[in-house]
Amino acid sequence: MNHIITISREFGSGGRELGRRLAEKLGYAYYDREIVEEIAARSELSVHYVNDILEHKPAFSFPIHTGASFLMTDAIWNPTQTIYSTQCDILKEMAEKSDCVVVGRCSDHILRNFDPLRVFVYAQMPHRIERCREKQPDEQRTDRQLARMIKNIDKHRAKYYEFFTDRKWGDKRHYDICINTSAIDVKRAADMLAHLVTSSKK
Repeated sequence: MNHIITISREFGSGGRELGRRLAEKLGYAYYDREIVEEIAARSELSVHYVNDILEHKPAFSFPIHTGASFLMTDAIWNPTQTIYSTQCDILKEMAEKSDCVVVGRCSDHILRNFDPLRVFVYAQMPHRIERCREKQPDEQRTDRQLARMIKNIDKHRAKYYEFFTDRKWGDKRHYDICINTSAIDVKRAADMLAHLVTSSKK
């Protein structure tokens, strides 16, 4: 069985960067936005719409199709479920293909039968605000406004995760390793995780 690492993360914690660095160090495939693009291609929904569903509380709303024709498909009546089912198929195919690091998308739950190393990345709010400003230097919002945005994104992620997994997002009991990137640099955290993984395979 291939070795799978799933990265769940708070917004602004650096979880995406950690996952990418870890995959590079281990020589594993890395899946993040590629998942959204593949879901969109298979479901004939726009990438923007798929991403909006994945980052928000599940809702049964009218989808935006990429094609010109209007078809009465299941995706129209239940786009959220269609996207999640497609997501499950894609993640399992990726896990069967090779060793990989997967960021978000309920991957820790969907790939549970692959016995993944489940990592949760979090950070204190000041560090998350600082990271957001580093990623977008032109950001004009105040710290208070950014904190509100960050909390709102996490709230939507949590509701999506809990809706499909019946588990509490961020609950340490559901992860093998929890990393506070306020206390440790993302690069160093990736080095430590890579060392842990390679050591456990010897």
